[in-house]
Amino acid sequence: MAEFVLDPAFVATSEALGDLPLCQARLQGDARYPWIVLIPRRAGLREIEDLSAADRITLMDEILLAGTAARAVGAVLGLAVDKLNVGALGNVTPQLHVHVLGRRVGDPAWPGPVWGHGPAEAFTPAALDAAVAAARKSLDL
Repeated sequence: MAEFVLDPAFVATSEALGDLPLCQARLQGDARYPWIVLIPRRAGLREIEDLSAADRITLMDEILLAGTAARAVGAVLGLAVDKLNVGALGNVTPQLHVHVLGRRVGDPAWPGPVWGHGPAEAFTPAALDAAVAAARKSLDL
């Protein structure tokens, strides 16, 4: 059986938070948004339909948990979350992954999609530490 390998694009654009039962959880490296990315730790996946029925259920549970984490990140960064966006696009990085993204009225891309809306803004070291700690606590990692 093939081994799970994380696409290098995730390493370059996000910060590892830890492993949930199914997914590796990561904080997207864009300080404009409270944004968690979930990557199922299974080899060769491109679509949600590639997961087993049991893993699809686990993924949904982890999406809900990541929503709580996105709200926690937003709280420590002063970025209130008005709406959670959930998406499994994969047009640029085809490895199966799910974005769980906190949006707020008036955020830089509101009400449109965040993808392609200007370059990501780096976290300050203090903000990154606070966001990672809040996400890990919320994810129980």
